[in-house]
Amino acid sequence: MQFNTLYPFIKPIFQEMPKEFWETRYGQLNYAYGTAPNVYFKKFIDNHPAGRIMLPGEGEGRNAVYAARKGWEVTAIDQSLEGKRKAEKLAKENQVSLDYRIGNLSDFPFRPEEFDAIALIFLHLPPENRLFTHKNFVRSLKPGGYLLVEAFSKDQLGRSSGGPPVRELLYDEMILTNDFKELNIIELNPVEEWLDEGPFHQGEAKLVRLMARK
Repeated sequence: MQFNTLYPFIKPIFQEMPKEFWETRYGQLNYAYGTAPNVYFKKFIDNHPAGRIMLPGEGEGRNAVYAARKGWEVTAIDQSLEGKRKAEKLAKENQVSLDYRIGNLSDFPFRPEEFDAIALIFLHLPPENRLFTHKNFVRSLKPGGYLLVEAFSKDQLGRSSGGPPVRELLYDEMILTNDFKELNIIELNPVEEWLDEGPFHQGEAKLVRLMARK
């Protein structure tokens, strides 16, 4: 399904990571980032009551399936048909269901105050569309809703443990503070963590984490 909608403000022109890249990565037999949820995401889910959650760039479904198992109503979004196929396979194995939509975030019909939480787990957007998309996430949160971010920081550049190899796609505290200044920031920290998330996230990594509330 492709999304077609009118926007609350003008949509900028930009390029997302080519769909073919993700089809190749997710088309392998193994799960590229494993089947266990991200540690930071798991901690959030385990400590908050279930509601409606959006997971953009969800890929093969590890976080979506975990949230669904804990009673959350999950909307997952990704470009990749292979990612959706593997996410639905994982969901079936865990006896849960997902609302998994195929399309670019540039075309997603964001609606105001729709979600209790939005989690951006290693969702690295190019500068030319990042702020636009981040503002749409804020708009889609219900009052009192949470935004969660875990991303590779700019200090990650040159490390082999994962993340984009381009500085402009990496984040820092200043970027997140500016992009989500409409929210109340609960925590915003640079961290160094040992990643063990499938073959593509392995080793010591420099990350930045944000939890904020509308």
